[in-house]
Amino acid sequence: ACEELKNVKFLTISSSLKPYSRPGVSQSRIEGALKEKLLKTGFDLTEHSGGGVDYCGDMYTEVHRYAAIAATLAENEQFDVIHAHDWMTYPAGMAVAKMSGKPLIIHVHSTEFDRSGPNVNQMIYDIERAGMHTADKIIAVSYFTRSIIINKYGVSGDKVEVVHNGVERNGNANRNLTSSGIEKDEKIVLFLGRITMQKGPEYFLQAAKRVLDVIENVKFVMAGSGDMMHRAIELAAELGIGNKVLFTGFLRGEDVNKIYKMADLFVMPSVSEPFGLVPLEALDNDVPVIISKQSGVSEVLTHALKVDFWDIDEMANKIIAVLKYPPLGMTLRNYGNFEVRKLRWKDSAEKCARIYEESMVAV
Repeated sequence: ACEELKNVKFLTISSSLKPYSRPGVSQSRIEGALKEKLLKTGFDLTEHSGGGVDYCGDMYTEVHRYAAIAATLAENEQFDVIHAHDWMTYPAGMAVAKMSGKPLIIHVHSTEFDRSGPNVNQMIYDIERAGMHTADKIIAVSYFTRSIIINKYGVSGDKVEVVHNGVERNGNANRNLTSSGIEKDEKIVLFLGRITMQKGPEYFLQAAKRVLDVIENVKFVMAGSGDMMHRAIELAAELGIGNKVLFTGFLRGEDVNKIYKMADLFVMPSVSEPFGLVPLEALDNDVPVIISKQSGVSEVLTHALKVDFWDIDEMANKIIAVLKYPPLGMTLRNYGNFEVRKLRWKDSAEKCARIYEESMVAV
């Protein structure tokens, strides 16, 4: 085990959530026993699942099966605080809190409004709202997210604290274009993330069209995958810039580092971004950034260009400015990199620890 994790104990539950299977005992019988045990504590699994948890194989069933198993495991553990992250673990957190009487802290990294806009999945929203109102304290990753929690979920502001994310420091390597199909004299503008409504890929492409009307030697790289992938490819073709946009698909590990080294500019046009770690990673790799004002990371970055996600003309103007005026890019890169060094996970962890201590005193 890593030295940093010497005081951490992991209890692993398999993806099928069948850790107690044994010959001659059906899984349904085990699950029934778990649900019955939870009901005795006063926590009803069906209360937050739209009326039932017996529709086989879907995400909601798995979430509530996890809650039942987590509560059973917690019976034999000593702990002071329960910390649950995002909606899939809220039922588990609520069940354990009901059973143990220990304070529940939920950590909101994203809400259903971020993922789906106004067309929320009602069941997910109900689980999120129940978790937020049950929790003793809520940690939001930004003031942007805190505002959504208060205004969309009806939570009292004194219950919600903000702990911004940090970033790990990475070593910087030399740029290597390799066999990417990008010419050495071409500038590279990078979109890195899920290609979904939340991330604003269509605004990126529309801004790209306006940039290419002014500067020709630019390639726009969209690194990622998602449910809008095919639509983004079609849109690039419709805009007549298909030969100037590269779709890499999902990247991981060293490929991500390589794409950062190639980029001259990173753009995050997110429609609703609770925080947004990717701009920090970009700056850590000496890439200047343009970010949407509708993001939590805009609260902690001073030396980044900011734009409303829908303002494609202003987005294009800022992209052109960075590409045409090297001193601007250098300033954003150097000062932004300095800012990132101050955003440490250690500081975020210390703030979470303080919230733990306050919750334990309050209960």
